Amino acid sequence: MWSDPLITGLALLAALCIGLSKAGFSGISMVSVVLLAEIYGSKASVGLALPLLIAADFMAYPAFIQHGSWRPVWKLLLPALFGLAIGWCLLGVISEINARRVIGGCVLSMVALQTARRWCPLAFDRLAQSHGFGLGAGVLGGFATMLANAAGPVIQLYLMARKIPKMELIGIGARFFLAINLIKIPLNARLSLITPDTLLENLKLLPVVAVGIIGGKWLVERVPQAAYEWVLLIFAVTAGLRMVLAH
Repeated sequence: MWSDPLITGLALLAALCIGLSKAGFSGISMVSVVLLAEIYGSKASVGLALPLLIAADFMAYPAFIQHGSWRPVWKLLLPALFGLAIGWCLLGVISEINARRVIGGCVLSMVALQTARRWCPLAFDRLAQSHGFGLGAGVLGGFATMLANAAGPVIQLYLMARKIPKMELIGIGARFFLAINLIKIPLNARLSLITPDTLLENLKLLPVVAVGIIGGKWLVERVPQAAYEWVLLIFAVTAGLRMVLAH
């Protein structure tokens, strides 16, 4: 891979997006999901991304520790574990081509949630206040994070709908994903998705993740997200459809 400048550039961009997503730009995580799946393969990319995500979690948590608390995390964690178990069982038996389609479906589902909130904010907010939505967000988040490391948008949307301020939202997200990603380590290892070769790739990409977090923390307090989120939605729809329609 590293002998091809284009593929190397895409891998570094994916790592940068992981760092930016942990600094508050969660929608950009869809970019890293799709790029890593294209470069390394759908199932392999899940295990390869996990150590990068955990390293980013450990960097992001201290940076936002003064914001948010663990209390909202516990409410989401139990249903997320249920979704995690479903995703783990499916990932162990699914074929590579179907894994691409499921990951593409996860990406499109995240986009649909983001679009629903933009087009029908009042209806979405009413739905988000219900107890059932919290359970559903936890289950879907657990499923999406196991299958595609793609739970960021659904968790963020759930917290945003509950009128949580931006910086507190980032702090809660940092806690939630630190916990859930650590739980995923033995699950990924059991499926042989984390190997010495993937860890070597992680070491090469890790510095770029750190750059993304440092730069993202600076940007998140200064840059309006609206325009960039529309670009990401278009990218995610295009990439998600490509994966769903794979053959």
